[in-house]
Parts: sequence; C-alpha cells; structure tokens
Amino acid sequence: MINSTWWVGTAFGAALTGVLLSPAIFPVNLGWRLTFALGAILGLGILLVRRFVPESPRWLMMHGRFDEADQVVSEIEQKVMHEGKLDKLPEPEGKLSIRPQGTVTFGQIAKTMIKTYPKRSLLGFSLMIGQAFLYNAITFSYGLIFTTFMKVPNSSVPFYMIAFAIGNIVGPLTLGRLFDTVGRRKMISSTYIISGVLFAITGWLFAQGILNALTLTICWSIVFFFASSGASSAYLTVSEIFPLETRAMAIAFFYAIGTAVGGSLTPLFFGFLIQTHSTWIVFYGFLLGAVLMVAAGIVAIFFGIDAEGKSLENIAQPLSAEGDQSSQQEEAGSLPGSKNASLQ
Repeated sequence: MINSTWWVGTAFGAALTGVLLSPAIFPVNLGWRLTFALGAILGLGILLVRRFVPESPRWLMMHGRFDEADQVVSEIEQKVMHEGKLDKLPEPEGKLSIRPQGTVTFGQIAKTMIKTYPKRSLLGFSLMIGQAFLYNAITFSYGLIFTTFMKVPNSSVPFYMIAFAIGNIVGPLTLGRLFDTVGRRKMISSTYIISGVLFAITGWLFAQGILNALTLTICWSIVFFFASSGASSAYLTVSEIFPLETRAMAIAFFYAIGTAVGGSLTPLFFGFLIQTHSTWIVFYGFLLGAVLMVAAGIVAIFFGIDAEGKSLENIAQPLSAEGDQSSQQEEAGSLPGSKNASLQ
C-alpha cells in the first residue's frame, strides 16, 4: 500500500500542473520553473523526515552494530506495549545464529540470484519487466494519446491524469491486505493476469473507436486498479525472497534491469506508434504490454513464493547464517573465535 502513495503525489502533481502551466495564470517562462521548485522543496522535506525513521535492526545486526539494533527493537517493543496496554510481549519464536559479514560483494549477489535462486530471479525479472512496460506505455504516452486521438487540449490532460491516478491509489488500498490473507502467489498472479486481459480489451475498444476521453480514462483506471497492486507486489517480492544482506541491492538490480528491458525504450516505441495516427497500430503496442503482464502472472503461478505470514529469515536464509539453519533451531550456538549475533 505504501508504494501506491506515489500516485497520491501524481494526483497532486497533475492538479498543480494544470494550474502552474496555465498561461492564463502564470507566464509560460515562470510556470514550469515553479513546478520544478516544488519538486525540490518536497525532496528537502524527505531528507528531514528520514532523520526520524529508525534504521532496520536486521541491517544493523548484519553490519555488527548490535547495540543500536537492540535499542531500536527495545523502542519498538515499548511502543507496542504502551499502545496495546500490555505488560509483556510473547517470547520470540526460535533463534538464528549469524556471523556479520559487513558489505556484500556484487559477486555474492550475482551468485545468490543466478546460482542459488534462479527461479526466484526469473520471477523477479518477469514481474519487473511486465509492470515497467505497462506503466511506461501509459504514463509517458498518456498526453499524446489524448491530444492526438481524443483531441483533448493540452491544458486539460492533467485533469484526466488525476482520475487515472485515483485508480492506481484505490487498487492497493483495497486489495493490499489480500496479499497477506489470500496469499502472495494467488494475488500476484491474478492481479497481473486480470490487468493484462483488461488492458488488451481496452486496447481493442480503443482501436475500434468506441472510447472517448472519459470512457478511456475509466477503462484505464479499472485496469490499473489491478495493475497498481501487481506492480507494488513486484517490489515487495524482490525485497523479501532473497537473503537479507542482498535486499537493497536486489530491489535496485531488478528495478534497473526491468526498467532497462521493459521501460527504457517504451516511451520512444509508443511515440513512433502514435505518430502513425492509427489506433490499430497503437493497439498492437497495448497488446504487447498485455502479453507481458499475463506472462508474468503465469510465471508467478509456477514460481511464486508463498511468503505470507513468514519471517524474512524463513523465506530465504541469510548469507551470514552459520551452519544449516533452514529450520529454526531451539538454541543458537557459537563458533569459537567468531562474534555471533542471535536474531530472535
């Protein structure tokens, strides 16, 4: 659900763009500068907020900062007990002994993804490429499609984007909890396949000339009601199905590859399609995006991980774990001469 807040910013940005870029309100040479300035102000705000966000205790332990990790966990426990009016919390289930390794090399990351978890890597690539193509196909060509085929004035396009953004917000807010109750595999595969099928149907209706600006916006909002949940789950998936030490790099790695393969050339590709002024040629581009989404959904059916309700250590054993601890041990041992930490 957190990932969907990106679209809250998009909705506000679209609304402000409609005002700031209106020549009737601001001069042309001033409006776009104000728009960029607002972005910079928001960026500075994020830097300030980050100072009050506690570091991950898992990350701290993996890097040998045990006292800081213990302090963060203690603060969280105290807050939970205070808000829940509890005298004590349940005892942790099991222990895991680790030997902190510090920085993980790219070689270790590549070996982990390709050799140890090849099926999970295929899953990550499929999900990222599918959502990257679909989103870049629409977000970067949205205005061109509306101005070229629907004859919508440039000044009105941002207001259609607001409705589109709302669909992207409501989807994860409505379906997000089902990824923990119904299950990751079922929800990821279904959101990808449903959005792919609906995207193909919308493309066909567009090619037939049945849709106008309003109905196309409604159709896309419905498509991305599901697609936004699926795209959010792609980031969730690659962050939790690999060992703890590789989480940050896994997100960056799969995002970079997925965007490079599925998204980097998509705006240029659709720009060429739209220049033909043929709705059928544009439809074939939409159809390609639909196929990629459905294919990713099928991959999720076979290679998806049932990660709901499980700790990250149970989904993928940390690289720094000592010995074979695929199952939780009752007691965590210590190796002579090593400084161990116990994740509880």
